[in-house]
Amino acid sequence: MIESVSPGGGTSTPVRCLESAGPGSHTGPVRRAYTVCVRHIEPATREQASQLARLINLAGEGIPEYLWEGMREGAETALDVGARRASRDDGGFSYRNARVCVEDGNILGMVLAYAQPDPLDIGDIEEYPGFLRPLVELEAMAPGSWYVNALATFEAWRGRGVASALLEDTHARAAGAGCASVSLIVASTNEPAMRLYERFGYRAEGERPVVPFGGCLHGGRWVLMCRPVTPSIDT
Repeated sequence: MIESVSPGGGTSTPVRCLESAGPGSHTGPVRRAYTVCVRHIEPATREQASQLARLINLAGEGIPEYLWEGMREGAETALDVGARRASRDDGGFSYRNARVCVEDGNILGMVLAYAQPDPLDIGDIEEYPGFLRPLVELEAMAPGSWYVNALATFEAWRGRGVASALLEDTHARAAGAGCASVSLIVASTNEPAMRLYERFGYRAEGERPVVPFGGCLHGGRWVLMCRPVTPSIDT
């Protein structure tokens, strides 16, 4: 299946998939019905906060859930905290910074991205938990960029071009915002993600070692990857 997603708003672009003809006694090509798949990217809504929290945690290599665990109130679960934070109107994890890839009313994946300030003041690095310091330092290396805080696809939809479509949409939004580059941070052990980003023109700009934390899923290094924005291509 080849996916075509119009950048910008929630405009749907149909995808047609032609089935190949099976073996038989036909002497000529056999035409079969096209399957029309309508998939589009649109702004996330507050009502989708629970799904956004799940996707943010998938993208964050377990860090979000670890942080949310310490913010629980009453009978809340860590993911309840994530949903509460995603439903806010402000903050980096706000639904307002998220866009979702949707098909037949189902969320397939999400990207959470926004423009970083320039200059980017991180304050006193010693005030951050040790395991977050490498990430904060890398973020600070790309001031003014369109920062991809999280990009994730639900497992059932991986390998179907959802992440690629979300990246294309992200690049168009970065160009529209006047940013000169797009930045993101990925774990060096996440080889499929590294290959995807390299295919889209991202290159490593800095690295920091992963500092273990409770629930840490891997070792290795955090890698800051950046890609220049070319308006004539990305819009």
